[in-house]
Amino acid sequence: MTFDFAIGANLRKSPYFDATLRAGVKSFSVYNHMLIPAHFGDPDAEYQRLMTGVAMWDVAAQRQVEISGPDAARLVQYITPRNLDGTRVGQGRYVPICDHDGWLINDPVLLKLADDRFWLSVADSDLHLWCQAIAREKGWKARVSEPDVAPLAIQGPLAADVTAALFGDWVRELQYFGFRETNLDGIPLVLARSGWSKQGGYELYLTDGRHGSALWDKVAAAGAAFGIGPGAPNDIERVESGLISYGSDMRWQVIPADPFEMGIGALVDLDRADDYVGREALREKSARGLQRRRTGFWVEGRPTSPGHPVPVHLDGVAVGVVSELVFSPRLGRSIALGLLRADLGDETAGLCLDLPEGRVGLRPTPLPFKP
Repeated sequence: MTFDFAIGANLRKSPYFDATLRAGVKSFSVYNHMLIPAHFGDPDAEYQRLMTGVAMWDVAAQRQVEISGPDAARLVQYITPRNLDGTRVGQGRYVPICDHDGWLINDPVLLKLADDRFWLSVADSDLHLWCQAIAREKGWKARVSEPDVAPLAIQGPLAADVTAALFGDWVRELQYFGFRETNLDGIPLVLARSGWSKQGGYELYLTDGRHGSALWDKVAAAGAAFGIGPGAPNDIERVESGLISYGSDMRWQVIPADPFEMGIGALVDLDRADDYVGREALREKSARGLQRRRTGFWVEGRPTSPGHPVPVHLDGVAVGVVSELVFSPRLGRSIALGLLRADLGDETAGLCLDLPEGRVGLRPTPLPFKP
């Protein structure tokens, strides 16, 4: 079944939009009010390139929230329960961001560009409004803005070879989440060792959108010898790897979840002396104990992905939720991610999902998925 997709003025185009059209993009999704390629006509080949070779992705929709000014560090520290003491310029951090009730409202990567300048590389939400409101209410001297920044990802086992061919072997020495401001033939960018896959890679944060097509073409040319091809953030690989997807695995409006439930409670510093958003609520949640746990599921058969959360039942009682279901080529079976009542272990039998095509059984399994 196919549908027309109207592109109106309310949907922004990335600096790589024209280049993705030339590369044969066949489908778009919407992320952070921007068009993002979904696939280029052969999802199976795109998956294989990511797993065994190298792929390039237009991820400009991964927008940056820039926080700068005398109180920038103060604001950044206040909005996350993670202790950022010791974070160096040129270092990234994965930071949970919660509301005042302790629910996750985003999980960006924070990039420290200077002592008074930070980027939050955000998942799909209007986090800049949250940051603006807090800064204004606190009366802090911190400017919140969206800079002209558009990430282009190079992902896969051969990503380091392609990136080194573009910039030199120094890129191999970058630590994970480490980054450096640089340029490529005069095109300004920030190069980070990061990306939304477990296959390894880099993100090129273009800082002048006028060069979008030129940067795309340079990456494609350097990667040609390594079999590079276009693609998009891959749902199958991310489920196999157990990566968190804000908006799919949890979202305040659909599946509220806290950092402990999502398995990132270690990033919550309950003993910090300073205040931060959600501190008391997170302390209460921690003291109460885990109510749900994030887990993988083996799924019977090969059902079609429903495309939305589905309750997990045991003896007719809802005991969890499946947030995403896919068929894994690597594992040769259907798998899913979700949340399950914390007192139910991996040995629990009798769990099921009611899907449009019928009832299917499932069994919990640790993440990431193992053959």
